[in-house]
Amino acid sequence: QVQLVESGGGLVQAGGSLRLFCAASGRTLSRYYMAWFRQAPGKEREFVAAIKWIGSSTDYADSVKGRFTISRDNAKNTVYLQMTSLKPEDTAAYYCAAAPELLRIRRLDVDYWGKGTLVTVSS
Repeated sequence: QVQLVESGGGLVQAGGSLRLFCAASGRTLSRYYMAWFRQAPGKEREFVAAIKWIGSSTDYADSVKGRFTISRDNAKNTVYLQMTSLKPEDTAAYYCAAAPELLRIRRLDVDYWGKGTLVTVSS
């Protein structure tokens, strides 16, 4: 069993930065890819970024490449999403998730979801 708790969301102006946190717990974290997804009002949930719990492999959606950075601190069991050059279209609820394969993450076929944290980017 894996528990995920997001934090760090808030209101920021366009062009600003924000850092999201995902606190993870569970005995089998090393088996998983950790990912961030987002869901804007009236839209489907979409993949944002993923990182393997062991190793340096990362993956990003084209819409956030060069602006967002996913990282983790294994000692703190925390995954981060550093967001820069934020745009109003980045406004969404951001969710942390875990799945054993990157392909499953890309299909939104994840084993565990957090409850989300809201990011609002004003123009």
